[in-house]
Amino acid sequence: MTHHLKFGKIKPQDKYPGGCRTRATKQNFPALQNISFYKLTLYEQSAREPHWHANADELGYCLKGKLLISIYGNKNTKETFLIEEGNAFFIPSGALHYIENIGKERAELILQFSHEEPEDFGLSSVFGSFSDAVLGNTWDVPASHFKAMKRLSRKAFIVKVKKPTPFSKEVHYSSPYKFALEESIPLLSNQGGSAKVARHNVWPVLRKQAVYSLELTGTGMREPHWHPETAELGYVAKGKGRMSIFSPTGKVNTYILEEGDIYFIPKAYPHHIENLQSTDLHFLIFFDQSMPQDIGFTGSVKSYSDELLSSVMQCNEKVFQALPTYYEDLFIVLKKNRVDK
Repeated sequence: MTHHLKFGKIKPQDKYPGGCRTRATKQNFPALQNISFYKLTLYEQSAREPHWHANADELGYCLKGKLLISIYGNKNTKETFLIEEGNAFFIPSGALHYIENIGKERAELILQFSHEEPEDFGLSSVFGSFSDAVLGNTWDVPASHFKAMKRLSRKAFIVKVKKPTPFSKEVHYSSPYKFALEESIPLLSNQGGSAKVARHNVWPVLRKQAVYSLELTGTGMREPHWHPETAELGYVAKGKGRMSIFSPTGKVNTYILEEGDIYFIPKAYPHHIENLQSTDLHFLIFFDQSMPQDIGFTGSVKSYSDELLSSVMQCNEKVFQALPTYYEDLFIVLKKNRVDK
């Protein structure tokens, strides 16, 4: 089973005058488990209609543009805030929400869901499915009040906005559903790169998901590692890299990853990432747990004796005696050797 998808080469499955959406779900990426991935593009003065997802939380990241997000959730709570490039946002399953491009250019978002086949309900189709009488009774008006309303044959999905939604200064205040990922302090930073994280300990609203912004310099490599309790889905935002994934069958799959590609790694499958160019490689990495953890080679392997390791690997003890001992993973390492062909 392939763990790699040329997502950027897929034509959008959902097209509207105001924008488009490209989907990677179980249908076109069978490796996915508890995760799916969308890219949403909104043209100027366009919006994703109010909608909700019945079976999945949504974790988004703004690649480009300026957008207004409004959420109406349990207990009559209302959150409205602005997001820009580098910001992440979270939408709980079932919460009604709306996304509007308020900038002067095309806006692009990537969205990760906590289910491999998310279910959508659009307000246009749900509202329009009820009779004039039912709607009239709801608001205590005559049924004839709704005669002029057009019943849509399909949900509006993305609409052109006649005029921008007015908003107050409150949208500039902090919201528990927004996280400035690229402005956050890196979890780790060295000559090989950096990792910024949005997970439960720094963003408590998260329940089943997390996202990392990983950058590798031209000399950087993400050491071989695995995540004991979480699957991983990554998106290449910039650059060109290589990934190797080891499967339980003993097969090693190696993929060249370029801008726009995505990959999926099942829980506890060992893998590594290396930069193939002198310029930076930028990944946005999503997880299906709110506090993902990992085990890397640098911390784990030398926790065993050199005698045991040499017996397992059938080599002289000096091979492992010469390696430094680390009591925690290095996470990002510097490439001393030339990239393998």
